[in-house]
Amino acid sequence: MSKSYQQLFENNRKWATETNQQDPTILKKSAQGQSPQFLWIGCSDSRVPANQVTGTTPGDIFVHRNIANMVVHTDMSMLSVLDYAVNVLKVNHIIVCGHYGCGGVGAAMGNKSVGLIDNWLRHIKDVYRLHKDEVDAIGDATERSNRLIELNVQEQVMNLSKTSIVQMAWERNQPLEVHGMVYDIASGLLKDLDVMTDSTKGMDNFYALNLNQKG
Repeated sequence: MSKSYQQLFENNRKWATETNQQDPTILKKSAQGQSPQFLWIGCSDSRVPANQVTGTTPGDIFVHRNIANMVVHTDMSMLSVLDYAVNVLKVNHIIVCGHYGCGGVGAAMGNKSVGLIDNWLRHIKDVYRLHKDEVDAIGDATERSNRLIELNVQEQVMNLSKTSIVQMAWERNQPLEVHGMVYDIASGLLKDLDVMTDSTKGMDNFYALNLNQKG
């Protein structure tokens, strides 16, 4: 068995000991159930762990992660997490968090095939197509990528707002806000993109569901 694999267990024992020393009740409380206020939809990138970057503890954030923090309406995994978070856990906030230097967004801006993930990247390419004039007008390659990363988060916030799960929660006046932010890996800081939404107000009519319609 590899040393790196064994190291995980050594790290775990150290973490459990330190956590119990800091607060002997925290893990026991976690074992009794969860009532997080937040659903975090983030990137699978190993450098962006939700609890660590937000300084929260186990039980505070319900998490779903995929390549480039996408909200795809045919993704049953994401929809299942969303439904459970909204309808069972009753979270108050949904956060879409991207990060600068995202490899998925970078790959979507090019034409190189990287395998099966090409099919997933097409969803990001669609975002690029919607904002191509703005993005391509940026001269610096890093800034160009960073701007698409921000725009991708913005579009995923919109995609969440289009789901029947979120709209039904709003219809029954369940307090639920959808936010978009970006994590700067180099600084360790989160940037609020100020795209919060808590209703279908301002949404194109064909996306806003008429949930009271009969037949």
